[in-house]
Amino acid sequence: MHEYVALGILVFIASSLLFGAIAIVGIPYKIAVERNHPHQDAIRFAGWVSLFTLHAIWPVLYAWSAAYRESAAAKIAPRFAEINEDTAINDKADSTAEYTGPKLAQLDEDITDSVTLLGHRYEVLDDRIERIEKAIMAATEAA
Repeated sequence: MHEYVALGILVFIASSLLFGAIAIVGIPYKIAVERNHPHQDAIRFAGWVSLFTLHAIWPVLYAWSAAYRESAAAKIAPRFAEINEDTAINDKADSTAEYTGPKLAQLDEDITDSVTLLGHRYEVLDDRIERIEKAIMAATEAA
């Protein structure tokens, strides 16, 4: 009787370890998806490869997926491209078009998005100029 209980405990522990190892495989991929990593598929594949290498490369995968952060400009870029496309269409001369109702509201939204994007770009450039000025001041003081 004790042999069956011991066998049951052994099977439970072995299956828990197996399922735990499989669950750990997906952590870097979940991080990569959350951060919109450009190499999500490679991280997922390498995670399964790490299962067969007893997770020897798993810390590297974790660092690879956790180190990536999508820039604010990359998040805004698709909307900016859409605005550029819309404004290119709207720049065509059309004497029959009247800008009222939904078209006017959409144009107002596009202008607001453009102003927001330009404001963000101004802040980024202002920050870069400040860092350059500090670097120049540090270099002149050191010389």
